[in-house]
Amino acid sequence: MTHSHDAGPAPADRPCVADPATPGAAELARRIAAREATALEVMQTHLARIAETEPTIHAFAYRDDEAALEAAAEADAALAHGEPIGPLHGVPVSIKDWIEAEGLPCDGELDEPGGYRPKRDAPAVARLRAAGAILLGKTVTREGKAHQPRPNNPHAPDHCPGGSSSGEAAAIAAGASPLGLGSDSGGSIRLPAAWCGLYGLKPTQGRVPLTGHLPRLGHLSDPRTAIGPLARRAEDLALALKVIAGPDGADPSAHPVPLGDTGAVEVRGLRVGLTDLGGTDLTPEAWAATQGVARRLEALGAAVEPLDLPILDEALDVSLAYWARPESVSHRQWRPWGPSRLTADQVEESVFRWERLQRRMEALMSEWDVLLCPATPWPAPDHRLLDARDYLYTLPFSLTAQPVVVVPAGRAGALPLGVQIVGRRWREDVVLALAMALDLDRA
Repeated sequence: MTHSHDAGPAPADRPCVADPATPGAAELARRIAAREATALEVMQTHLARIAETEPTIHAFAYRDDEAALEAAAEADAALAHGEPIGPLHGVPVSIKDWIEAEGLPCDGELDEPGGYRPKRDAPAVARLRAAGAILLGKTVTREGKAHQPRPNNPHAPDHCPGGSSSGEAAAIAAGASPLGLGSDSGGSIRLPAAWCGLYGLKPTQGRVPLTGHLPRLGHLSDPRTAIGPLARRAEDLALALKVIAGPDGADPSAHPVPLGDTGAVEVRGLRVGLTDLGGTDLTPEAWAATQGVARRLEALGAAVEPLDLPILDEALDVSLAYWARPESVSHRQWRPWGPSRLTADQVEESVFRWERLQRRMEALMSEWDVLLCPATPWPAPDHRLLDARDYLYTLPFSLTAQPVVVVPAGRAGALPLGVQIVGRRWREDVVLALAMALDLDRA
């Protein structure tokens, strides 16, 4: 078993971002299927990149390089024998350490290294493997732990990569992984995607089963969380979502709603509401990046109009009230981690305000195809503990369960900026179509 810190001490703060020409997951799958590259060559290239970048970014918690190489060789043999292949055949992928993968430890929020080894994959991971993907390893979360070095931002290693899918975003931005899975309860896919210059998708809650997530999630006690992909190319998000979406027969929150066809979405004429969500501490660079994406969408034929939508304060209040409620550390018995900091009336009021926000957004989205807003109020800060203000722009859409894709949107000096494209519930096809159009336009 290989750990992320086996590579030795980190060098000076030197960026280690992927070359823009580095292929993404969909392109790698095409090359492997066409026999322009072997799965073994692709795996060896990524393992070499991990060895090169780990001393700087500390993205990986656990790996099994030998098993990954063996799986790649098996993928090549299957292709040579004419066996059926999946849409991600031979493609390396990485997984946030909070998502179970058979054969590798899953620490979750525990501080004990390697104390729990899942006996099966989470459904999202099993579906990636069934599609032919090969697991590179599990990635570090938040700001690391006592047994793990702190993950760093590949664009500026003395800065935060975001959280909690921090190592996942760092690995992909560095070119050490082409595609990964994270989880997002209040912005934990979207914040690191924005700060690391990636595409990241929080699907509609209920699109991807949460079975196999550690900490365990109840569909009533935590209706905010979603598992979704991060990548350097927008088309990779769409490909991954097709693979991992759909109920699993275990998670009551996972619904059998068909995915829309991204290729059938016509960007021209889509109604886009441009909004700062009523923010007062938004940096000029972050707002300029959002306006820049609005201009690009207009050039692609979308109808962009300004929208006054001051919801940040209410979303923050509801989120803070939610965090003040205790959660059970067990799925089977009520074992709260501590006492509630709210009275019963305060809990009921917070639920009322939460539902009121959902109704308001549901009615609003009948007038718009998507909303366009900042992903974060500022670029990645120097290393520090993150707080609710960092997630201010992502919190509302965790409460409303809407699908959101973050797209790269320029820079503030050396640091990337990201913008959110927010869709109607279950319309990932629309937000992904816009992201893919922007990606092609950028290329």
